[in-house]
Amino acid sequence: MSTFEQLGLSPETLRAVNGLGFEEPTPIQEKAIPLALSGRDVIGQAPTGTGKTAAFGLPMIETIAVDSEHIQGLVVVPTRELAIQVAEELNKIGEFKRILALPIYGGQDMTRQIKLLKKHPQIVVGTPGRLMDHMRRRTIRLQNISIVVLDEADEMLNMGFVDDIKFILGDIPEDRQTLLFSASITKAVENISQLFMREPALIKATPRNITVPSTEQHYIEVPERKKFDVLCNLLDLHAPEAAIVFGRTKKRVDELNQALARRGYSAGAIHGDLSQSQRNAVMTQFRGGTIDILVATDVAARGLDIEGVTHVYNFDIPQDPESYIHRIGRTGRAGRKGAAFTFITHRELDHLRIIERLTQRTIIRHPIPTLTDALAGQQQVTIERILKTAEEPVLSAYKSMAENLLEHHDSVTLLAAALKLLTKEPNTEPVQLTEDTPPAPRPKKTRQPAPRRRQHRPRKPKR
Repeated sequence: MSTFEQLGLSPETLRAVNGLGFEEPTPIQEKAIPLALSGRDVIGQAPTGTGKTAAFGLPMIETIAVDSEHIQGLVVVPTRELAIQVAEELNKIGEFKRILALPIYGGQDMTRQIKLLKKHPQIVVGTPGRLMDHMRRRTIRLQNISIVVLDEADEMLNMGFVDDIKFILGDIPEDRQTLLFSASITKAVENISQLFMREPALIKATPRNITVPSTEQHYIEVPERKKFDVLCNLLDLHAPEAAIVFGRTKKRVDELNQALARRGYSAGAIHGDLSQSQRNAVMTQFRGGTIDILVATDVAARGLDIEGVTHVYNFDIPQDPESYIHRIGRTGRAGRKGAAFTFITHRELDHLRIIERLTQRTIIRHPIPTLTDALAGQQQVTIERILKTAEEPVLSAYKSMAENLLEHHDSVTLLAAALKLLTKEPNTEPVQLTEDTPPAPRPKKTRQPAPRRRQHRPRKPKR
């Protein structure tokens, strides 16, 4: 597995990639990016949810000239929802190179789109019908396009956009680079590639269908601001012997580790910025039971052989199904039962369904645990500890103390006091984590015009 640094990306693009929390390329990215950067036409067979937007977006950002006012990159997509999504990700990737991507789709006001096009975006992401409307109006000119992408090509062709795609590609210079991504290589896809692509390289990156049958898989739909409290309630409820909490970025992992420590949990963090000696020290503590919670990024935990992990908590939903499989595979090993819990916000529900479809496993919805549930879990842990200790043979030194206490106190009262003393009650100290997704922009305030004053007119003198 290579890194993004090894793929030949510029420092500005790498900075954006690191900001998005991508530590290593997915299989489709690893195969497609070097080929696309070399200028070759590429056909990528990859389903949604495998990181294909970055697979074509990163090379596109790298090949576009910032100082040009012409549209140089075009992405054709089947739906307006996908147009918005792709444009958002391209804008994040191109942030530090000052490259602008504009979504163009039907249903949006044409006048507004024309106004936005006058801001000279370098990339347009559009649906076929609306793109052709702009081409006929001459509000979009494609003579300077150097790279074009057909995203979800099989779906577009199944929806009847064959003639539209031919019309659009026929208006773009022949010396362009063409990238085509499709979940399946149908006959219609082959025909389009033969007509408009030059000796394309075919790459395939389909995720493995691994179901991890010994691991119970659950998801919890929870607002971003409540994720940490839910995590703490789960930890108190489950009292795991050894658990891994996965965060999307290195910053996220550090914040989680510090927040868990403030709440009184024994945790340690590993991620790509730590030296090998630091990572080894944390892993020694985790394997030895000094700490029972490991907070990690995908890359840091990859390849680690850790036995006895009972629970995995995906604090952030993984980028792609491969990462999900890798994460939950840390538990449920050697025939033992394991449990995996994935936290999602409402808008991430569609991404979860993609993971379900590609892993061929239903992930069960789990209710949000309450403080009462957490306290009950800790009480049960205390009871189990007492019962286990009662079976130990070295209790003779304590029996005389117990007999003396029973002469003056009720046995039930003493046992209740012991349970209360040994039970770890949930800590509700407020903790603020940085949100992993940027907040929605606030609407601009419009200044209301001042009310017009009524002008005083002198009365006409009476005649």
